[in-house]
Amino acid sequence: MITLKQVVVNAPAELRERLATLGDKALIARCAGFRVGSVATTTDSAKYALRALARRWQALHTETVEADRLLDQLTTEIAPTLRQAFGVGPDTAAEMLVVFGDNPDRIRSDAAFAKLCGACPIPASSGMTAGRHRLYRGGHRQANAALYRSVIVRMRFHEPTITYVARRTAEGRGKKEIIRCLKRYLAREVYQCVMADHRTRNGGRELPS
Repeated sequence: MITLKQVVVNAPAELRERLATLGDKALIARCAGFRVGSVATTTDSAKYALRALARRWQALHTETVEADRLLDQLTTEIAPTLRQAFGVGPDTAAEMLVVFGDNPDRIRSDAAFAKLCGACPIPASSGMTAGRHRLYRGGHRQANAALYRSVIVRMRFHEPTITYVARRTAEGRGKKEIIRCLKRYLAREVYQCVMADHRTRNGGRELPS
């Protein structure tokens, strides 16, 4: 879309003015429908490029929609409890399942999972820190980012999380520290959900690691 709009900006004035006011979807539809015969003018070449980009966008969009549908189906089948958690969509659930792998029992506790995701608290320093902790930069960064996205959703729409943020803010905690705490709490919730689904799939049996 960005590339297509750059072509529009640099297109001949007549073509540019016809396309400049269109929204994204209308722009894609208009460009994808261009009829281009021989490329003899700069307008023809601009239309050719715009049509190619628009049709590529449409093909990728269709592929993305299908992939999202499949991911939604698979994560709901494999981890129904996890998918019911507030703010945990198909992308986040899939990333969490990748971290757990085929043998979730190898992750012995929610604390181990939090560390694996880079969401564990570590002391701010070795000196007098009044119990404060800082962000951990290690761990699986994609999983950490997935936790972050879910936390941001909860901070906007999840009433218990909104109440928690207000309380911690009143206590003088900064936004980064609050998010760090929320990611740790969410890591515990994710661990419990995934392990519950794992036990259900295996008839309640604990599989050897």
